[in-house]
Amino acid sequence: MNQGKYVFAQVADFLPQRAFDRCVEQYDGNARVRHFTCWNQLQCMMFGQLCCRESLSDLILGINAHRGKTYHLGLGTKITKSNLAKANKNRDWRIFAEFASCMIDLARKTCMTDKDFAVAFDGPVYAFDSTTIDLCLNLFWWAPFRKAKAGIKLHTLYDVRTSIPSLINITDALTHDVNALDFLDYEKGGFYIFDRGYVDFHRLYKINQENAFFIVRAKNSLKFKRMYSLPVDKQSNICSDQIGKLTGFYSLKDYPEKLRRVKFYDEENQQYITVLSNNFELSPVDIALLYRYRWKVEIFFRWIKQHLRIKSFWGTTENAVKIQIYVAIITYTLVSIIKSKLNLDKSTYEMLQILSLSLIDKTPIIELLTNQNYQNVKEQNYNQLKLF
Repeated sequence: MNQGKYVFAQVADFLPQRAFDRCVEQYDGNARVRHFTCWNQLQCMMFGQLCCRESLSDLILGINAHRGKTYHLGLGTKITKSNLAKANKNRDWRIFAEFASCMIDLARKTCMTDKDFAVAFDGPVYAFDSTTIDLCLNLFWWAPFRKAKAGIKLHTLYDVRTSIPSLINITDALTHDVNALDFLDYEKGGFYIFDRGYVDFHRLYKINQENAFFIVRAKNSLKFKRMYSLPVDKQSNICSDQIGKLTGFYSLKDYPEKLRRVKFYDEENQQYITVLSNNFELSPVDIALLYRYRWKVEIFFRWIKQHLRIKSFWGTTENAVKIQIYVAIITYTLVSIIKSKLNLDKSTYEMLQILSLSLIDKTPIIELLTNQNYQNVKEQNYNQLKLF
């Protein structure tokens, strides 16, 4: 059914356009627009993400090289550097943030649970962390960070089971990580995993009151009184499993109930790690394993910085930066949805590499992304006569 369609148009067919139109209507994004609509803007930005364009000029140069194909690619007409720059500067970034949320919901429903998830826990499991993106202070003056550097933070709630970010929130780099916990709505029965930067017992107690669970790495200065110890397998990497209460005046006031303290040895990093949790049912081995899953959000940050364009920006305003980041998230979730719906065994990285070289081909996407016999290559026949 996709014969004659460019690969990029086939990729865009997986986008729920009606959902995007509702986001545009909500923020009146197409007001006084004649040609270059919000949908065209989204398509151009996604094209740049998939093609790995480093700058706005680079993106427009690549698009104009195929000017006769832009309509059939879905990019629209009247694509100029000034049109795209004005759109990124003036159109409400919340249009793309809302659509990114729609894509995240669709991806979480579509994508299968990670086969490597080995904990017998039925509820959702999330890892929460942030990453800082450094910017030039002269160009991005609205995002002060240090004396000679600007920056923004991506606070991400990462669904460990599906490898899809559940929530993305962008703040200036000066925002403390622990303040980002105020953005979260906790699901009953869900598990939330944090690093030691999120130790705030008042906020952690809120998770407990919402009937959700948490695991957080304890600080070295933790004041904790053991009430009793639970048995542990000496053959495992678990050092201790204790139940107790906080003893600090303000800590006990913020979290008056019992806590569980598990200490284990991390063989990969060769260090001892102590974590706190309000879950008393899981085994200490499962508690330790769940905390290790927190590294998946770190891998996600590293991946999107390497393979999507969120370190070099195509605009210098706050609005343009947020649009580009949310379009990168839309692109990531779209590739994950395609992978799941077509039941592909390729990694997201491999899919992006193939798509980046094939966007203006007319090969059916299922044929393009399915495994081919790359060893079956016809070599040149050197048995024929040579002129020289």
